Amino acid sequence: MSITAEYVSGVTANETLETSVPASTDPIVKHNGYDTSESLTATSDRPITKVAYFSQALTAGTATIDLTALTGTNGAAIDGSGLKVQMFKIAVPSGNANTYQVKVGAANGYDLMGANWDDTLQPGQEMTFFGYDATPDVAGADKTIDCVGTGSQAANITIWFG
Repeated sequence: MSITAEYVSGVTANETLETSVPASTDPIVKHNGYDTSESLTATSDRPITKVAYFSQALTAGTATIDLTALTGTNGAAIDGSGLKVQMFKIAVPSGNANTYQVKVGAANGYDLMGANWDDTLQPGQEMTFFGYDATPDVAGADKTIDCVGTGSQAANITIWFG
């Protein structure tokens, strides 16, 4: 199996100025200079060799994501051991009634965004983190992400390893 992944992060705003800019026939300024995109493969500077896309439901308000025991495409086992999390995305459906929290796991926690990583998302919010090959390697003592919320609510998770 080979993977080609396209990372795209873009936030574009078109600002229409009240008056024309001197020497310009277009009063619209397009702000997109900080957008990024990168094609990633197993041999790129920031390699991608495994991916997992899943919905993480809570059980009695909690769940733990084990980066060494995920399910991939067609039920394939995904073990991120020895790899870095190159990209992590969480999207909380707008239909959720309450917040959804992701953080370093209490046991064998993975420091995705540092030892004190702890983010809480409202329904409808999403967050994407591009690790740029600078995250820790997944290992036996560094492999879990805890999820906390209410009841059996779920969030959609995407993880790229390499």
